Amino acid sequence: MSATMREPARPAPDPHGGRAARSPALLRRVWAAIGSAGLRAVAIGLLLFLALALVGPLLWGKDPLEVELSSGLQSPSAAHPFGTDELGRDVFARFLVGARISLAVGVCAVFASSVIGTLIGAFTGLVGGVVDAVIGRALDGVLAFPALIMGMALAVAMGPGPVSVGLAIAVTGVPWYARTVRSEVLSLRSREFIDAQRVLGAPTGHILVRHVLPSVLGGVAVQASLGIAYAVLAIAGLGFLGLGIQPPTPEWGGMITEGRTYLISGQWWMSIFPGLGILALVTLSMALGEGLRDHLDPHGKLRR
Repeated sequence: MSATMREPARPAPDPHGGRAARSPALLRRVWAAIGSAGLRAVAIGLLLFLALALVGPLLWGKDPLEVELSSGLQSPSAAHPFGTDELGRDVFARFLVGARISLAVGVCAVFASSVIGTLIGAFTGLVGGVVDAVIGRALDGVLAFPALIMGMALAVAMGPGPVSVGLAIAVTGVPWYARTVRSEVLSLRSREFIDAQRVLGAPTGHILVRHVLPSVLGGVAVQASLGIAYAVLAIAGLGFLGLGIQPPTPEWGGMITEGRTYLISGQWWMSIFPGLGILALVTLSMALGEGLRDHLDPHGKLRR
C-alpha cells in the first residue's frame, strides 16, 4: 500500500501585505527616533516647555493681570525674574500664561488641520479621478492665503481672538497635510494588499481607516511637529499686529508690541523675554520635526 505524499500546507497569503502591524512598528520607530541621542535633548526641552505652560502659572502664583503702578518698569530681580511692565504687572507671570496660550491654540489648530488634512488627502488619493482634481484645486486656492493673511481676514470678519487665530492656522494648514498624505496614498493604492481588499469587496472607508491611514502616520507626525513652529509664529505675528489675542490677556506677540516702545529708554526685558520664548519654542519644534523626518524618511519623500 503506497503512501500518499502530501505537500506541506503553505500559509495563506496575507491580503493586508503586513500593513496591519505597521502602526505599532511606526510608533516604535517614532519612539526610537525620540530616544536617539540627537533628539533626546529636544524632546526634553519641549516637555519642559509643556510643563512650564501647564503648571508654571500655578507654581509661580502671581496674577498676570494684577496692576501695581508703584512697581512699574522694574528691572529683573528676585521678586520679578523678568521684571515688570509699565503697569507693574509681573512679566514672568505673563510669560508663563503666554506660553500656555501659544501652545494651547497652536496644538489645537495643528491637531484639527492634521486630522482634516489627513482624511482629505487619504480619500482623494485613494479615490482619484474627478474628485481628486476638484478637491486638489480647492486646496491650491487655500494655499494662496498664508496663515497671517488668513488670520487678518478672519480677525476683521469675526473679531480678533483665539478662535479666529486658531481657525486661520487650522484652515491654512489643511492643504499641507492633504498633500503629504495624498502623495503617499498614490504610491500605496496600486499595491497588492489594496487590490486584495477591493477584490474581497471591502468598502473604501474600511480600506482607508484600516490599511491606508496607519501607513501615512509617519508623514503626518513630521508635518505636525513642524506645524507647531509655524503656528507659534503665526500666533505671535497676529498678536504683534494687534489682530490676535487681545490685551489684557497675556500673549507673546502682544507683549512684544507693548514693550517695543520702551526699548529705547532701556526697559528691554518687556520685549526680549517673550521674543526668546518664541525663538526657543520654534527652534525646538523645528528641530524635532527635522529629526523625525530624517529618521522616518531618510530618502526625502516627505519634504514639504
